[in-house]
Formats: sequence, structure tokens, C-alpha cells
Amino acid sequence: MTVEMAIDVIRQAFWTALITGAPILAVGFFGGILVSLVQILTSMQDPAFNTVPRLLIFVGSAMLLLPWMASQMITYSERLLGSLERFAQ
Repeated sequence: MTVEMAIDVIRQAFWTALITGAPILAVGFFGGILVSLVQILTSMQDPAFNTVPRLLIFVGSAMLLLPWMASQMITYSERLLGSLERFAQ
């Protein structure tokens, strides 16, 4: 395995992790902003009101995006494991 091949494998792993995790992080970010805006507008400072909706947003988005995320990870794994002979050189 050459240095270029190792760098390419690591780059693909980082790219797959970024593409897989970004949608949940984006949904959580915008959901957190929405919850904060509602808190500001209603002057409600209850910690449960802050935590529970954000947790539900994260869990809901994870459940909706899980099939897509799994297919991305399976595609990456098939690409990596399908070409093991090129790493043996």
C-alpha cells in the first residue's frame, strides 16, 4: 500500500463520515435555534423545555435518516472491502 492509497482511504472515510453526520447536525442546529427563539419569545426558562424538544428533534431526525445513513455506510464498506487486493501490493 502506497502513501497515496492510504491518504485516499482516509479521505474517503472522512468524507463519508461528514456526509453521513451533517444532516442530523444541521437539523439539530436549526431545531435548537427554533427552540431558543420560542424560549425568548415566551420568556420561558424551564430547562425541560430546552432539553426535551431538542432531544426529540435529534431522535426523530435520526430515525428518519437512518436508512439513508446505513446505505451510505454500506456503500463505503463495499467500496473499501471490495478492493482489498489493491492494498496487498
